[in-house]
Amino acid sequence: MSTNTEKIKELVSKREEARLGGGEKRIDAQHQKGKLTARERIQLLLDEDSFEEYDMFVTHRTFSFGLDKLKYYSDGVVTGRGTIDGRVVYIFSQDFTVFGGSLSETFASKICKILDQAMKVGAPVIGLNDSGGARIQEGVRSLAGYAEIFQRNIMASGVVPQISAIFGPCAGGAVYSPALTDFIMMTEETSYMFVTGPKVVQTVTGEVISTEDLGGANVHATKSGVSHFLAENEEEGILLIRKLMSYLPQNNLEDPPEIECNDPIDRLEDQLNEIIPDNPNKPYNVKEIIRAVVDYGEFMEVQRNYAKNIVIGFARFNGKPVGIIANQPMYLAGVLDIDASRKAARFVRFCDAFNIPLVTMVDVPGFLPGSSQEYGGIILHGAKLLFAYGEATVPKITITLRKSYGGAHDVMSCKQLRGDLNYAWPTAEIAVMGAKGAIEVLEGKKIATIEDQEEKEKYITEKEQEYLEEFANPYQAAKYGFIDDIIEPRNTRFRIIRALETLASKKEFNPAKKHNNIPL
Repeated sequence: MSTNTEKIKELVSKREEARLGGGEKRIDAQHQKGKLTARERIQLLLDEDSFEEYDMFVTHRTFSFGLDKLKYYSDGVVTGRGTIDGRVVYIFSQDFTVFGGSLSETFASKICKILDQAMKVGAPVIGLNDSGGARIQEGVRSLAGYAEIFQRNIMASGVVPQISAIFGPCAGGAVYSPALTDFIMMTEETSYMFVTGPKVVQTVTGEVISTEDLGGANVHATKSGVSHFLAENEEEGILLIRKLMSYLPQNNLEDPPEIECNDPIDRLEDQLNEIIPDNPNKPYNVKEIIRAVVDYGEFMEVQRNYAKNIVIGFARFNGKPVGIIANQPMYLAGVLDIDASRKAARFVRFCDAFNIPLVTMVDVPGFLPGSSQEYGGIILHGAKLLFAYGEATVPKITITLRKSYGGAHDVMSCKQLRGDLNYAWPTAEIAVMGAKGAIEVLEGKKIATIEDQEEKEKYITEKEQEYLEEFANPYQAAKYGFIDDIIEPRNTRFRIIRALETLASKKEFNPAKKHNNIPL
């Protein structure tokens, strides 16, 4: 046998060894937990035969605690590039079968390498997380490795899309890399995230809590808002990532990908003419309106279980991706509160960073009142959404469906926040406040002087009716040019598509600055 043949056999053998990660026993243990291996996840996510692995033969450089006798190729993370629907992406997938997926100095350098390359070539980065945290045996070098990754996450933010999937544990300092990325996806029962685990929590605070209740997927999907997507299992999570990618551009200098659309642009939706209830206090489901007007009724909702009083997500109009933000009257009457403001603000800023037009549907009675909101900083959080809309330079189309009251009217992409086209349905009510509250302020002194109860109620009813006639319609706002047109609800799809086509060549720039100082 020639020397060359022996060397090739050696290469093949080492590749097979590397692909086994921590070995068959640990792979079996991973499967028994209902989890896929690092390489199986990559294989499912990427187009067939498109993955090119980097640094397969990297090993750690640690001698402490007997680690010099335990070395595995790839050192606990599989990195490389491939394609999704033919478009290049960079990927890292943490391997729990090697040292529990714990991060070492070399593990971190592998991730940093693909983040650096992704920024150079302008391609998205997808991280599949399944790690026990920092490799304790490496001490500060492991912590430095995390910080190197964080710095690159920060530099890549707004340059290339970054997506994190949590397919197992993600604790301590490890949580901050996903937190710095654009979207986080978690799986039920097999993934969790927290800064400090249940044992430390109990030791420090005395609180007894389970891993699931402290940082499980459902907690972060419903209570904290940390997770954007919740999947039943890894297979569904991977399909969600592929679907999400179909709406996103490769980088901040490109437009999102268009697809062919056979859904007629002038399709009329007659049911929209009747969808707003006659009673202004009666709710309806704004998602029915969204699905009625977008291509094929397809809407990819983001954070669907968190702050349900506002709806955000991706859809297409005539094949072109848009970001949709809509108040949801089904929950808290569609008011803006702390959680809803944060949720929508971050989504608006993501869309603006990656050239995705914004379509906003408004039905907002105001901000949620109360001491808990004020103490929690609703002023600052509401200002985040205001700031996000005001700085956005992508095409912005706003449709006022029903209520648009007070400061919340301004915050929801009004004309003065550089809204490009602001439409209203005939059912729109644009005013400082509702009729009842307004009359209490405007006529309070007069009402107080009326002693007869029947006469008092009659007077209040008359004044409220006058106020409604004045403001329970969009014509006042249209009179001042704050609404560009009042449209028939069933024509909404056509009007949005035509507006998007008109605004496709929009150019708008913010003043030169180092960076802004958004109210945090």
